[in-house]
Amino acid sequence: MNKQTVSFHQVDALTEVLPVKNKRKKVGILGGTFNPPHIGHLIIADQVCQQLGLDKIYFMPSANPPHQDEKKAIAASHRVKMVEAAIQDNSLFDIEKSEVERGGKSYTYDTLLQLVKEHPETDYYFIIGGDMVAYLPKWYRIEELLHLVQFVGVNRPGYGLESPYPIIWVDVPSLDISSTLLRTKLETNCPVRYLIPDKTLQYISEKGLYQNADKTE
Repeated sequence: MNKQTVSFHQVDALTEVLPVKNKRKKVGILGGTFNPPHIGHLIIADQVCQQLGLDKIYFMPSANPPHQDEKKAIAASHRVKMVEAAIQDNSLFDIEKSEVERGGKSYTYDTLLQLVKEHPETDYYFIIGGDMVAYLPKWYRIEELLHLVQFVGVNRPGYGLESPYPIIWVDVPSLDISSTLLRTKLETNCPVRYLIPDKTLQYISEKGLYQNADKTE
């Protein structure tokens, strides 16, 4: 039997000609109401993206989050615009509007099932705060969800790093900032510069958002 040999030069040539197959994309998802988005969201997204070597981070505004207490949120269209304004200067950031477009309660399982079907070449990393890790056993269809996504936990002061589920933990700077705090500041005309991205703050000002505590549109 004749044996064929392939030189290193031939291998290099073949590598250049043949497309790379099965190159999977790694995408992080940061969900939330983003009411409003703030620098804490951006820092978390950037730290997870860089530390895990992800290709992209998608900010995913919720239509009606099932795991949070009922609270007033301004119209989803405004929250989407605020997120778009906040992330437009970072090419690694994008927005995922599937939950807003679907409406109703936003169950992560339903969303990820849809995304995996639409993008089978992508591995998804779902980012949650350390305070949410303890609630994972109560999440809708959690056991099936674990087959669709890799959970990424970001540290929160006062919360442990233990979970019965596989979690990738990422250490991020701790900032004592929340959307609830910022809504209160905006409603009472307190300064929020550097806490909310400039372009998002400009949108809030132009639309007169959060000027009235009872305003939901």
